[in-house]
Amino acid sequence: MISQSENELELADNAPQDVPKSQHRTEQHSKKKSTHKKNKNKKTNKKVARVYFVLVMLTSVFVISISLAVGIIEVGKDMLGIDGSQKLVLFNIPEGATTAEIAQDLYEDGIIRIPKAFVYFTRLSKDDANFVAGNHELSASMAYETLIDELKKNPTAEEEQAVVDVMFPEGISLYDAAMKLQENNICDASKFLYYFNAGNFGYEFEEHLPASTSSLKFYRMEGYFFPDTYTFYEESDPADVCRKVYMNFDLKITEDDYARIDELGSSLDEIITLASMIQAEAANTSEMADISSVFWNRLKYPQDFGGGRLQSDPTSKYVKQVIKPNIELDNQQIYDAYDTYVCNGLPAGAIGNPGIDAIHAALYPSDTNYFYFYANIDTNTTYFASTLEEHNANIAMVQQQQAEAAAAQGEN
Repeated sequence: MISQSENELELADNAPQDVPKSQHRTEQHSKKKSTHKKNKNKKTNKKVARVYFVLVMLTSVFVISISLAVGIIEVGKDMLGIDGSQKLVLFNIPEGATTAEIAQDLYEDGIIRIPKAFVYFTRLSKDDANFVAGNHELSASMAYETLIDELKKNPTAEEEQAVVDVMFPEGISLYDAAMKLQENNICDASKFLYYFNAGNFGYEFEEHLPASTSSLKFYRMEGYFFPDTYTFYEESDPADVCRKVYMNFDLKITEDDYARIDELGSSLDEIITLASMIQAEAANTSEMADISSVFWNRLKYPQDFGGGRLQSDPTSKYVKQVIKPNIELDNQQIYDAYDTYVCNGLPAGAIGNPGIDAIHAALYPSDTNYFYFYANIDTNTTYFASTLEEHNANIAMVQQQQAEAAAAQGEN
């Protein structure tokens, strides 16, 4: 055997070893893979950052868009007079006032909500130099275009006349309203009644009235003088007064109301007549829908209740207090047509001028099986019943309440 020396063996041990090619390639691959992984992580982080940035930008754009949309909607509503009060107010343009000053005054009077938008609109339409100093009748429900048209009109000679605010309560009769106009030196009562009942002023609600008027109707337009506070000039033309009242009623009745009338298979005249009875009967607005249900139930089921007689006391009072004192010739047929203790169904016409709550109650009665109601006028409480027996018990209870109250008052 051939032997090696110790020095040779030591050198052999310390000599570099040959690395297999396969192992070398594996190590290189691992290094490349590690580097690739780091690069991939960097790219992933960049993508996440970009996605986050995009999301932040989209959110910002969305928020800004929503804010702009809300702003645009508010400007649009103001330009069109949406949600504005329909009450007419007297607005004065001072001599020499600028468009910005007029816009600010309109804002302070509650007629517009965005003065800058009004100024921009008037300048865009080139109307800002055409406003006429003086008094103008405006409402917050008017669109900018309508407001501008009104502000461009020459104030009439009436602007030198005194202005009067007159409040007409809910349920007032047309006759009493006419007398109130006369007492406040606005116009002659008889002339107002003539023009008001003649109508034909071109308002939308007039198109929903019967084509011909029943000969049994006392005042054709009773029910259409919407109760409100009105501003009038003294010694006005009666026709102008009528137009103002007609316009107010026309603004109060919406397309939804007309759709509901159709849904009920009724007419505007019938709803206003029913509403006038509800107005006269109700001690407060919370009872109106239940009172409405009693009348509707009697109308719908006449076989269950005396042929559909509504038996409403205010209709009898209307005959005695309004028709008989003001009719030219005695006419029992008209009296009977209004007295719901005599006639079946609704009276020939309204017995007063109802407010919006009574009109809505006529359109949307409560869902009940009530056929009777009886009110304690001392406590303003109304008791409802489904049967005659329950009704008689309510009458007895109310009479006892009133007797006890009277006795207690006598003791004091």
